[in-house]
Amino acid sequence: MSESRKQAALDYHAYPVPGKLSIELSKPADTQEDLSLAYSPGVAEPVRAIAQDPENAYKYTGKGNLVAVISNGTAILGLGNLGPLASKPVMEGKGLLFKRFAGINAIDIEVDAPSPEAFIETVANIAISFGGINLEDIKAPECFEIERILKERCDIPVFHDDQHGTAIVTVAGLLNALEVQGKKIDTAKIVCLGAGAAANACCNLMVAAGAARANIMMLDSKGVVHTERDDLNQYKRQFALATPRRTLDDAMDGADVFLGVSGPNLLSADQLAKMAARPVVFACSNPDPEIDPALARSVRSDLIMATGRSDYPNQVNNVLCFPFLFRGALDVRATIINQEMKLAAVEAIRSLAKQPVTDAVRKVYGGGDLSFGAEYIIPKPTDDRLLGAVAAAVARAAVDTGVAKAEYPKHYPLSGVASVKV
Repeated sequence: MSESRKQAALDYHAYPVPGKLSIELSKPADTQEDLSLAYSPGVAEPVRAIAQDPENAYKYTGKGNLVAVISNGTAILGLGNLGPLASKPVMEGKGLLFKRFAGINAIDIEVDAPSPEAFIETVANIAISFGGINLEDIKAPECFEIERILKERCDIPVFHDDQHGTAIVTVAGLLNALEVQGKKIDTAKIVCLGAGAAANACCNLMVAAGAARANIMMLDSKGVVHTERDDLNQYKRQFALATPRRTLDDAMDGADVFLGVSGPNLLSADQLAKMAARPVVFACSNPDPEIDPALARSVRSDLIMATGRSDYPNQVNNVLCFPFLFRGALDVRATIINQEMKLAAVEAIRSLAKQPVTDAVRKVYGGGDLSFGAEYIIPKPTDDRLLGAVAAAVARAAVDTGVAKAEYPKHYPLSGVASVKV
């Protein structure tokens, strides 16, 4: 990033007031009567109602539209373990996106915990305050156990977006890319460079969407994850293959799909050239992808490529998912975000990419042609139809799978793409 851009980023976060979030009043507080209702003595009545029935917290407080964005700062945005306080700008940013895209109030909480157990205990003890919890920037493999235990202990949705948000958007785009290339996920040979939280979640959701586990070759910093290795944790071990292939060079030979969730410039032109006809390349390392798109296209004119960047076609961006997924989950008071809800989000996102793009979206992106195909396999983040499509699909899946405490909202669409009122 240039010096001018660095300063612009610092100025954005510093002025006119520090930070990106503020608290606003949702009720009048101008008169003596207002204040007596807002606090003492009037506040005693909702207190008694909630004490009699905890479900009344959703009626008399903001719990049902409040998400906690929580981190310990051990894996910040590809910057690494810089600690919980350094993660605060990212967590505030996540709160901004919740509010901007789905009307959800979010508060950032940075936890200075000496161990995963202490982090879990802290989050579990405050979970009662919120309608949902978005875990963020927690390193693997600790993040897997942290999420698993918190899901067991909390009766509200707990969602590690680095894992599942990434996976949902990736799989939605991948299914569409394979369709454009005339291929199917159940027979596609997939190479995943990376074996952390995002990689693990992506590969597991690919399997849930129809990929054959035996067709997924995962690589970590030591090479191919194979059955003869004795250094694999339980999360990598589920993708270990009995194979003589050991390197990325070996793995790329004949592959249909490359998924990079690793680091910059790790895929060479020669390795890309080894892929099967009509390959799909998701180079999602940010800000610099595993292979430069211009180089990739000079080597393979038949590829479909996606990155994590907004200045190239097919941006894989979690904002396509998490605000709308939480919107649907909150509106039916889901107790968990299950696999069916994730797959419903996948289908909603990929289906929206096949719809005609609105003039408003086209204008934002320069007025060019945005139609389903090699350079448009996933919707743009500014497409306001995402709210209706994804929230409705997730809410319906929650109700249908019995994890919702409330009925499917009457103002939600019965099917298809439509707007959801917030």
